[in-house]
Parts: sequence; structure tokens; C-alpha cells
Amino acid sequence: MPKPLQYDLIVIGAGPGGLAAADTAALLGKRVALVERNPVVGGAAVNTGTIPSKTLRETALAISGAKARAVIGLDVSVRRQAKIEDLMRHERVVKASEAHQMRTLLDRYGVMLHQGTGSFVDPHTVRVTRPSPPGGSFDIRADKIVIAIGSTPVRPAVFPFEHARVHDSDELLYITSIPRSLAVIGGGVIGSEYACMFAALGVRVHLIDGRDTLLPFLDPDLSAALTKAMERQGIVFHWKEQVERCHAPRSGEVELQLKSGNELAVSNVLVCAGRTSYADRLDPAAAGFGLTPRGLIPVDEHFRTTVPHIYAVGDVIGFPALASTSYEQGRVAACHAFGSMAKEALAQYLPAGIYTIPEVSSVGLTEPQAKEKNIPVVIGRADYDQNPRGKIIGDKTGFLKLIFDREEMKLLGVHVIGEQATELIHVGLTAMMTGGGANLFLSTCFNYPTLGDLYKLATHDAILKRSELMGKAQANLSRW
Repeated sequence: MPKPLQYDLIVIGAGPGGLAAADTAALLGKRVALVERNPVVGGAAVNTGTIPSKTLRETALAISGAKARAVIGLDVSVRRQAKIEDLMRHERVVKASEAHQMRTLLDRYGVMLHQGTGSFVDPHTVRVTRPSPPGGSFDIRADKIVIAIGSTPVRPAVFPFEHARVHDSDELLYITSIPRSLAVIGGGVIGSEYACMFAALGVRVHLIDGRDTLLPFLDPDLSAALTKAMERQGIVFHWKEQVERCHAPRSGEVELQLKSGNELAVSNVLVCAGRTSYADRLDPAAAGFGLTPRGLIPVDEHFRTTVPHIYAVGDVIGFPALASTSYEQGRVAACHAFGSMAKEALAQYLPAGIYTIPEVSSVGLTEPQAKEKNIPVVIGRADYDQNPRGKIIGDKTGFLKLIFDREEMKLLGVHVIGEQATELIHVGLTAMMTGGGANLFLSTCFNYPTLGDLYKLATHDAILKRSELMGKAQANLSRW
């Protein structure tokens, strides 16, 4: 085998975390090699997960006429005529454009991209096995290494994934027709998003989950509101259930036998049973680090493994496994590896965005978390239908919930459900990053009419509740 090529940094995996690490190190003047087994960059975020699913959501909303019905009260749905080509066309254009843009940026920064599967030979050497043709392998070496290989969907043995109508979340994008009915196994983020998307297209959707609450990490008010919204879309929840048998004949319905004894017959099944790391394929023992019982790579606050010059970011280290946080982790790892202070740590507050219908977004403490910490709080709420922009867009169920420290009225948490929730969250996120609260919102001039003005309305609600609680209405109102 030829002498290994030498780099300052090797990044294994070209998803969000890997791309961020590679680009950051290149900007620091380092010679960077990026190893990616797929022919395009972007990882699951661009090719099978985040970007495709969110694009499909917008397309489903558009072709179903859902937004128009909310505004004018008429069913202008075209979903009965919609074909799978209509649903997928925009997704493929957006996905290809995003991947091309990322590859162009790598080229501009001078990052060397090697297509192939990476594995460790020793703590500084990575063997790249190329796909066939041409096949073969070669070695590369570097002083620093970042692992960012992402994750893959869990495929429980009970489901025959070789069947054309039994899918995981990665290969769902290759369906050839819109299902007549769909059973979604797993009520996590991915399962909930796809359940909403297909329900918007008129598909009969069953959502099966072993728990009794939808997305229990959310503030309870958001979880309850989202559950009701999904039920209004026709989604049928099967709580505290598990699939014990899946019979998928060549033709006809797929039959599911549930733990309770109930049976379901649907045209398609989507299994969203979580995602798993495949870090063992890297041969971590050759590099000198181990894995957790769940196959994850343990890291410190700088994303270093137990081998100080090897870092790991993204899904391969576990929670929160979001594209947004993976990007930030990649930047932190690259900066720490080369002694840069440009990005020393993750942001204090990390938002979560869930692209269900309606959207949900959250940052900071939930109301139960604040109570667990014995923090006296006051809650401010503003409904979309109290806001002129909310009335214009016809969102009758959305709301903004703010959690303030009762004494100082400092903002501790923001929770939004409704149209543009994942955008609206950033107003509150920025306030929390700067230590702001009620005074900031009341002194800010928001465009009129905008959803942003909900922050002012929710703040007024919180101040009035605080005054009632403390029995000092006039004094407190004059203060704020």
C-alpha cells in the first residue's frame, strides 16, 4: 500500500457535524481531509432526514390546500389528484441544491473529499475503502481526527423491511405511490412529523406508541395541544401499544397484530423506532477508545474522546442528535483541536424545532422543570387568534407560552405551537442568550401585524398574573 497522505485533520462523515468541523479547520488554515461513504455530502440531514422531510411537509401543505382552508373556510384541496411525483419533485430539487452548495463550499475552502468508508488502522491513521468500482483502499494520516458518522434507523426484527410497503424513515423517500393508509410505529419526532404530513394528504394514519403521551419532553401544554391538533387531522393514536407481528403479503393490506390483541390492516407501514450508531464499524479499538453499551462514543465538554486528539460529534455521541447542534459541536471540536478561541463551547440555550402540523418549537425550561427546580415562575400566554397576523393567516390554535422568573421577570423558557413556530422561537432564544426578559419585550417595537408581537402580548399577560399573585397590581404595572 502507498505511503499514507498526511493532513492536519481527518473528518470521518460529511453530515452537519463533519462539514462544520472540516470547514472550520480549513478556515483556520489547516489541511483537511473529509471521508464520506456516500457520493454526495450532507449526511442524513440533507439526503434522507431533515431537509427532505421538511420539504415534503411544505409540499404536502401546499397541495392539500390546508392553509387556504384555514383562511377562507373552503375546501380547495387538490390532494385527491396529487401523485407521488408532485410530492417528491420539490424535495429532490431542494435536496440536490443544498448538497451542491455544501460541496461547493468544501471546494472553496480547499477541503479534500475522499469517497469511501473510513476505519481506524491506528490512532492517527484512517483506512478509506472505496466503493466498487474502482474499489480498493488507501490510508491517510492526521494529527487530529473528528468522527461524525451519524446514525441509521433502527430496524426491529418483527418488521419485514424487504417488503416494498414496509419502510424505515430513510428509505420512505423512495415510495412509488401515496399510501391509502399508513401505520406509523413510534410517536417520536420523526414519526409525528411524517404522520402529520401524510394526514395532510388525506391518508388514513394510525400512530402506534408504547407511551401514553406525545413527545413527553415538551411542555405539557404543547404536547396536549399538538395531540388535539393531530386528532383533528384524523390521526388515530394507539397508546401503550407494541406491534408483536407484522404480516406483509405480496398483495393486499399489511396486517399488524398489536400487544393488546387488536389488529390493524393498512396499505403501508413506517417504522420510526429511533436511530442507532454504527461506530463499531470504525474499529474503535484500533484507535484506542471504547463505546458505551448503546454503541455511542463518550466525549468530554470539548467533544474529545478518551484519546485526546480524536473527537466525536453529532448523532454518534447521542442526545440531542439534531442537525443544528451537530453543526455547533463540529465547530467547537475543530476550534478546540487547533487552539482557536473562535468557538469555545456550545451555546447555553439550544432550541428544538419539530415540523409537525402545526409546528412546535421550544427552548429553556418547561413549566414542570421550573417547579422541580423550585423556581417561582409566572406564565404568560398569547394565542395566535388574539394577534392580527394570526387572524390573517387563519391559525386558530397556535399560542406562545413564556416562562418568567417571578421575582426579576427574566425569561426562562419559550414554547410555541403554530405556523412559523420554529422561526418565532428565535426572538425568545435571543432574549435568553442576552439575559433579557419582560423589560426587553415591552421596550421593543415589533412590526405590525406580525407574530413577533405575540411576545409583547404574552409579557403583558405574565405581568398581570404576577400582579394578581402578589397583590400589588398598580405598583407592578408602573414598574413594568
